[in-house]
Amino acid sequence: MARRPARRLLVVPQRRAALERLVLHATNLRIPIVEVEGGSLTALAGFDGHQGIALVVEPRIFASINDVLARAAERGEPPFILVLDSLEDPHNVGTLLRSAEAAGVHGVLFPTHRQAPLSPSAVKASAGAIEHLLLCPVDDLAGALSDLHAHGLRVAGADGEAPLTARQSDLRGPLAIVVGSEGQGLGPTVRRRCDLFMRIPMRGAVGSLNAAVAGSILLFEALAQRGDEAPVSTPAPAAIEPAPAAADDVPEVEPDPGSVAKPAPDDDLLPEGGPPVPPAGAARKPRAARPPRA
Repeated sequence: MARRPARRLLVVPQRRAALERLVLHATNLRIPIVEVEGGSLTALAGFDGHQGIALVVEPRIFASINDVLARAAERGEPPFILVLDSLEDPHNVGTLLRSAEAAGVHGVLFPTHRQAPLSPSAVKASAGAIEHLLLCPVDDLAGALSDLHAHGLRVAGADGEAPLTARQSDLRGPLAIVVGSEGQGLGPTVRRRCDLFMRIPMRGAVGSLNAAVAGSILLFEALAQRGDEAPVSTPAPAAIEPAPAAADDVPEVEPDPGSVAKPAPDDDLLPEGGPPVPPAGAARKPRAARPPRA
């Protein structure tokens, strides 16, 4: 759950009845409720996709590369980072942030300049994922990639002309995946920092994918290679000799007549048909000599 402190909840009066559960929940959390007109809420939110309600929270706190690496260490996982290289569409940014959070990315790096801002439309497209990610804006993206190299990460760039597909590439271990802009792809300085390039195989008439779709496919391919669905080995149970059951605990089972073993003959009784047959290998007693007939 995101823990950015909330200041107040803004609600359009005409929508309050439909949003009563949210209003009641905010009241229980001691968040002040303020009714505003729809036009005022649109001006405050910066776009008209607010659906009649908006939450005012504390300013966002951005992270550093060290914070991202620390989160990976806390989870006991090799670092997994998404890098955005000058994306232009805020909706693509929000969609990639949503995919990154779902794929378990530890942090997202993006340049402070020549990059679509984290606008209200980007926040909405992220579906709340933006509140759970470590966001790391950097002034020099190429220099930040060099810092990732110094911490042992490989940098994989998305390129439609790459010789290897994402499936053929090794995306395990400490890794940063770079998604380029919608029109130009990877910038020259960023391209020089990449250790490998990968592409998504295309078989249809369309020759390319939306940047957010392509980046999401690469993220989940890396997740699969990193052991998301690794089989869990179950150890064989130790051999335990069962304890003798009590007489009351033994279930009554009607025996199969064809499988009932016959009891061995008693030593004190002779069965019908003559004396018992000695076991194989037992020494036989010599017969007593008969007296000659007269």
